[in-house]
Amino acid sequence: MSSRWLRPEVYPLFAATGVAVGICAFSLIRNITGNPEVRCTKENRAAGILDNHAEGERYKENFLRRYVRDKRPEIMPGLNKFFTDPTY
Repeated sequence: MSSRWLRPEVYPLFAATGVAVGICAFSLIRNITGNPEVRCTKENRAAGILDNHAEGERYKENFLRRYVRDKRPEIMPGLNKFFTDPTY
């Protein structure tokens, strides 16, 4: 019975599902631990609406966003430059 489900054709499906679950888990953990609008403890929920703009800015401007801010939106910049900027 187990050999029926563990065929090699099913491995990419398991990998894609695993990646999707990993992305969902990462997003959930990031929002629970770092989002200034999510409050899990009773003391934090009792505080009401906070105008803490600095904390929200830190959450929004994460490492990845700061890293790609000055980059051009290209997947292969070397290949694009080779084909668009010919040197004569």
